[in-house]
Amino acid sequence: MNSGRGDLQHVAAGGLARHIPVLRAEVLEALAPHPGGVYLDATFGAGGYSAAILAIPDTTVLALDRDPRAIAGGFDLVEAAGGRLTLVEARFSELDIVAEAQGIGAFDGIVFDIGVSSMQLDEAGRGFSFRNDGPLDMRMSGRGESAADLVNKADEALLADIFYHFGEERAARRIAKAIVAARTEAPITTTAQLASLIARVAPARPGAIHPATRSFQALRIAVNDELGELVAALSAAEHRLKPGGRLAVVTFHSLEDRIVKQFFAARSGRGEAKSRPLPGEPQKPAPSFTLIGKQPVEACAAETSENPRARSAKLRFAARTDAPPHSLDAALVALAHLPQQSRRKG
Repeated sequence: MNSGRGDLQHVAAGGLARHIPVLRAEVLEALAPHPGGVYLDATFGAGGYSAAILAIPDTTVLALDRDPRAIAGGFDLVEAAGGRLTLVEARFSELDIVAEAQGIGAFDGIVFDIGVSSMQLDEAGRGFSFRNDGPLDMRMSGRGESAADLVNKADEALLADIFYHFGEERAARRIAKAIVAARTEAPITTTAQLASLIARVAPARPGAIHPATRSFQALRIAVNDELGELVAALSAAEHRLKPGGRLAVVTFHSLEDRIVKQFFAARSGRGEAKSRPLPGEPQKPAPSFTLIGKQPVEACAAETSENPRARSAKLRFAARTDAPPHSLDAALVALAHLPQQSRRKG
């Protein structure tokens, strides 16, 4: 027997799901879920968005997460949903493949919450944060090259480019040089080691964020290919949304937001001059999305007071048209990667 709506509202309000996701009300308004709709929560985390969607009668949700611990933590919500929630361990760039395997042709709505989750940050053993000492890991899936591997093997130029382009760190070269010098004495294997080294060579001004913040962000993005995953996932979502279906994306730093903003701008034709094509010039594809309202949407003062993480959150969303999906443009792909000359192995 399916669980009642009240059970799911309890989960969505912070019962089994353990926390309320950032911009939950605004995301629900953007998605506009309706009874009987089929939705994709591409970044399940603690299940807050999934639970809120499932509180709408007769909705079904396919939810993805690359973190096996998030999948394991979602079993209570699966049970409460009474067969309306399917959880799959997968990257969100694989949503097209997973939807095909699940027999889902198209979705009425897709939501992304980009970046690291509060649960990952709070667990010292995952190595995402320097607030508590732990192994320098940062892998969302627990597989592949870790942050420690990158820090101890990459050459100085590559490290500097990672810190500068993915962390927007002005002291990138100084930090990279210090890392290369330090690892000749002993490997850098813990978050405390790396954070302390960065604080010594690039101390913060009074009142500024911890000097290691941007470098840790950069390493996490590089280890998990977060920007490349985002570009691929946006394109996959474009292919899998029904006409009229909504795509809602919550980002937490400027690199992610820039990609989402440019994706929606290119797909909606926003900012393009209305003019006839020149002779021989290819016809521009019809808009595949329609932007809705003023964007980005940001958290209100009450939410940022309760949850400081919401301060940097931005929500962008759009409705799918019936036009064919666009091909992936090179400019968008370029935003997700380091400059070509920087891709060297140490």
